[in-house]
Amino acid sequence: MNVEHPHSQSGRSRVLIEEITPQVDHGRFAAKRVVGDRVVVRARVFADGHDAIHAMLRYRHLADEQWSETELDSVGNDWWQATFQVQKIGRYEFTIDAWIDRFATWQRDLHKRVDAGHDVTVDLLSGAEIIEEHLPVVDSSHQQPLKEYVSLLRESNHRPTQIQAALSEDLAKRMRAHSDRRFSSRYPTALPIEVDRIQGRFSTWYEFFPRSASSQPGQHGTLADCRERLPYVAEMGFDILYLPPIHPIGRSFRKGKNNAVKALPDDVGSPWAIGAAEGGHKAIHPQLGTIEDFRELLSAARDLGIEIAMDIAFQCAPDHPYVAAHPDWFRQRPDGSIQYAENPPKKYQDIYPFDFESPDWQALWDELKSVLLFWANEGVRVFRVDNPHTKSFAFWEWAIAEVKKEYADAIFLAEAFTRPAVMSRLAKLGFSQSYTYFTWRNTKPELTEYLTELTQGAAREFFRPNLWPNTPDILNEFLQFGGRSGLMSRYVLAATLSAACGIYGPTFELGVVTPREPGSEEYLDSEKYQLQHWHIDAPESLRHFIARVNRIRRENPSLHDNSSLRFHPVDNEQLICYSKQTEDGGNVIVTVVNLDPHHVQSGWVDLPLSCLGVDSTQPYQMHDLLSEERYLWHGSRNFVQLNPHTAPASIFCLRKRVRSESQFEYFL
Repeated sequence: MNVEHPHSQSGRSRVLIEEITPQVDHGRFAAKRVVGDRVVVRARVFADGHDAIHAMLRYRHLADEQWSETELDSVGNDWWQATFQVQKIGRYEFTIDAWIDRFATWQRDLHKRVDAGHDVTVDLLSGAEIIEEHLPVVDSSHQQPLKEYVSLLRESNHRPTQIQAALSEDLAKRMRAHSDRRFSSRYPTALPIEVDRIQGRFSTWYEFFPRSASSQPGQHGTLADCRERLPYVAEMGFDILYLPPIHPIGRSFRKGKNNAVKALPDDVGSPWAIGAAEGGHKAIHPQLGTIEDFRELLSAARDLGIEIAMDIAFQCAPDHPYVAAHPDWFRQRPDGSIQYAENPPKKYQDIYPFDFESPDWQALWDELKSVLLFWANEGVRVFRVDNPHTKSFAFWEWAIAEVKKEYADAIFLAEAFTRPAVMSRLAKLGFSQSYTYFTWRNTKPELTEYLTELTQGAAREFFRPNLWPNTPDILNEFLQFGGRSGLMSRYVLAATLSAACGIYGPTFELGVVTPREPGSEEYLDSEKYQLQHWHIDAPESLRHFIARVNRIRRENPSLHDNSSLRFHPVDNEQLICYSKQTEDGGNVIVTVVNLDPHHVQSGWVDLPLSCLGVDSTQPYQMHDLLSEERYLWHGSRNFVQLNPHTAPASIFCLRKRVRSESQFEYFL
């Protein structure tokens, strides 16, 4: 009885391929890039013995039938590397083929024997055999030159010519171009790369409540008022305007001012209590306007280079149409009532969460997907998702993929201030960007450790941090006591540490930092529950400072990515220093921030000049893009001093010394 050997199909494939990067959970999820990125692929590629190896990177966009290929280069210690560029939005995949290169092994060893003065007669004949065996995999139009090499190597009286031909680059090039892959090994998984447009990684967000956009105190704002506010947002340099929910607001159990359990007759309620007789998630609050007003807002925003981000809060007010039409989409309590949302001790009686374990879950999924597609069809391509961690993981993976089938340029921001594993999972499932713990990281060790983890650890492949100093739900203690300089320093940190950042305004630029009560992170008189009138032209506004920081972000490509973020030593714990640079080193930004909002702080910064592309023997210029002051620095160690009351931070553009053809020296 003949029994097939367990390795009968792969026993002659001797090369192993391991530790491929980038990959997320062995290819279960996609690594993330944006259009134009160069994807650097690294892997351990090795085999038994000492034979030479040929390794090929294969990649394609899923819309393409054909694979593209490029060779991997050995970079030492069995590590191999190659790059490919992603040029369009959507899903790419890549893998690696590798095989023993008999010809390269022979040519390498022949070179050694020739150098050692050995007789290579038999070696030349062996080479002729290898080439001849290789001919069947070579296209007929390219066979003749190789046949001529075979004939030459088998001659017996032209040894120098034979050796020269055998070791020639021409022969090596021809053999590499038509490799014999009969016994190649292929990495068993095609690893995915999800490619977004640049805004998926680099974007600057501004949030305000449409109902507080009126120019008249006490008057409910409209989408037309929002349209009038757009130039203000554009002048500050924001490219995404995020609006809290614009849908009808429930009346049952409506919350009053400062989250009071009982609302007064004129209280407007929370926009996150979605749904009333006027409609639900596909409707617009009547006091805000109509769908036509919304379309005009989208159009006006596009004209100013701004995208409107839609808030997606999959929850319902008690009087949402879904509650009556689909009561089984919600969890029933023993007394027959529907379970409202809770985060003990907090109670949200005005909100009913969906039950993702409902027997009718498939219809629920389809309806929620239709909400996303409804707004995408209206022209929305950016979605800020409220509390996604309280909904089914499986739903998000499916829903985001479904939306991207029709709208590949859609961007999803996960508002999930929750456990690290949950935040990571949401990012893996398809969320383009994620809220972070930055809001509560205030000291140098906290910031250094956390941002290093996000940008240099395993999460860098799938988790894109979006840093917000404040939100309508979070007024951090540092902002409450940091004053104007605290607001400025936190925005510089957010804007330069991450390629994506945002603020909730106008509270931020106007310095509204009064908590509801001591020890609370809730705003006093929060506009989550009431109308506000903002004096956006107030002279104390930080709008011009924010505009300057955002212009610096926009004009310096090193700030459009997080992969190059590195922290540098400063001999003062109240000063933090870090840099970012473009891949070619042409744009280097060094940021120094005073973390003490009340006192002048100074110290010595130590920069790794060789890593920043600076000749340590030459002076270099540090151009502070915030103050426009310029400093001539020498060597790696230099002195900085920051007064929080005038300039709590410096954003330096490092300009290197160059000499023109006329021998005139300048800094570039």
